[in-house]
Amino acid sequence: MDVDAPDQTMSGLGEAIEMVGRGERLAARELLLELWEGVGPTGDPLHRCALAHHLADVQDDLVEELAWDERALLAADSITAERAAEAGVAGSVAGLYPSLHLNLGDDHRRLGDLDAARRHLALGQDAAGALGEDGYSAMIRRGLERLAARLTDE
Repeated sequence: MDVDAPDQTMSGLGEAIEMVGRGERLAARELLLELWEGVGPTGDPLHRCALAHHLADVQDDLVEELAWDERALLAADSITAERAAEAGVAGSVAGLYPSLHLNLGDDHRRLGDLDAARRHLALGQDAAGALGEDGYSAMIRRGLERLAARLTDE
């Protein structure tokens, strides 16, 4: 892989994220699905993880959101440290898991599967040690705390 060449998939992902920020969820979903088709189900795990993670966020159906979040987690399991570093992922691959498990825990909570929600919460909390001390990491920690509180109330 030519590290000097622009990564068209990640560029497209950035464009889709901007679309979501402008309220263009349907257009973003269409772009992300197009990128997903280009990567394919056995393509670069980093691309699959990132695309699936963001595709989950633009779903209208909670079952579909869960399916995309599961794809993101499955892909993360195949990302090598070398590939993450090559792509400029801040921190380690392990730092991806708290967010992935947070999303899955919340999906399961909203679907009423509280046992699965608690399992993913515990996995996310266990993985939180890999987070840094930046704003993103603080946001994920707060999300895990909110999920824990919601699960305590249910």
